[in-house]
Amino acid sequence: MEDIFFTDEYFMKQALIEAQKAFDMGEVPVGCVVVSNNQIIGKGHNLTEQLNDVTAHAEMQAITAAANYLGAKYLNDCTIYISLEPCIMCAGAIFWAQFERVVFAAKDEKRGFENAMVKLHPKTKIQSGILANEAAELMKLFFKNLR
Repeated sequence: MEDIFFTDEYFMKQALIEAQKAFDMGEVPVGCVVVSNNQIIGKGHNLTEQLNDVTAHAEMQAITAAANYLGAKYLNDCTIYISLEPCIMCAGAIFWAQFERVVFAAKDEKRGFENAMVKLHPKTKIQSGILANEAAELMKLFFKNLR
């Protein structure tokens, strides 16, 4: 019997916890977890301001952690959960890592990879909208607080 706690919603909540960490640090609130066999093997949140590094996105942090955990550059048996649609840079990293699945919460109409018509690896399945409202609200609150 499958464990009911290990659902896409459960893992997206973990990504949102990472997004909240970014929010609390004054970073754009994006969080990410990488899952293999129902276990989180990598996680991350935006650190671009803290590290003065435009490549320090949540996905890049989580992909590096997962690859280090597995000792492999390909993550083709893994699912990546992201609170916001990946940008072009992160979509490129996701492409090269060859994820089995990409699940993201909220769409990013301005900087998201789908709007830019960037394609992921042909074997990668994409799902969006899981806890999208929660992710979008955190993002709106962050940018409202900046004004």
